[in-house]
Amino acid sequence: SYDRAPLLSLVGDYVRVVASRHPFWNRSAGADHFMLSCHDWGPDASKGDPELYANGIRALCNANTSEGFRPGKDVSIPEINLYDGDTPRQLLGPSPGLSARPYLAFFAGGRHGHVRDLLLRHWKGRDPATFPVYEYDLPSTTGGNNSSSRNRRGRDRQSDYFAYMHRSRFCLCPSGHEVASPRVVEAIHAGCVPVLVSDGYALPFADVLRWESFSVSVPVADIPRLKEVLEGIPTAEVERLRDGVRLVKRHFTLRQPPERLDMFHMILHSVWLRRLNFRLDH
Repeated sequence: SYDRAPLLSLVGDYVRVVASRHPFWNRSAGADHFMLSCHDWGPDASKGDPELYANGIRALCNANTSEGFRPGKDVSIPEINLYDGDTPRQLLGPSPGLSARPYLAFFAGGRHGHVRDLLLRHWKGRDPATFPVYEYDLPSTTGGNNSSSRNRRGRDRQSDYFAYMHRSRFCLCPSGHEVASPRVVEAIHAGCVPVLVSDGYALPFADVLRWESFSVSVPVADIPRLKEVLEGIPTAEVERLRDGVRLVKRHFTLRQPPERLDMFHMILHSVWLRRLNFRLDH
């Protein structure tokens, strides 16, 4: 159902149960509690309880400042697509160097939201030799199958997708229905510099990571100039950005069990920092 009212009612009821059974919520009006949601509707769900929305630490993938996300109070969570519960094997090996990356930039995906629609309308199929942009119709990289990705098995499509990432200097990461995209983490693991195409995205771990050292941010209004912007970045700067990507990769990796400085600990550190912003009066 696309009716969000039951979801808000559920969240409100949950908070009321917690507040009635335990003393901790009421002593801070929820300010030393956090909720976690990676769904598009996470921000709306938090409105099910006024104190949760106003005071609680909301750990969200959809960290959109234009929709009420407050970086000083809330936590931005990296979105990651674990197809079978683990990082895709294609992203676990060493990534190719710059000389083995013939494509300037790459994107493949659907028209989810106005940002991707604008990207596809302007760049889809315009320059597949150096700037491949596809809408689900990614060509096979195996050489033995010329059909589009829409007609091939999921595992084959996944392999083609990551193969394009490994052959690209930049990976386009436009917002979809929400500002975050799993492409950011995938790009980092593929050694491909993420190009963040969004407005209002509060970036994960920005308290401690300098995103400008391993990514490129492009406003939505500059989508028609994307190729020009990326071509204007000198090779030495691209190498510097890729060095940054290699350095931060450990912070966007999930380990089981968790290891120091991995994504799990980075998320908890972000929550802890926001807990420090609140003083509990006894």
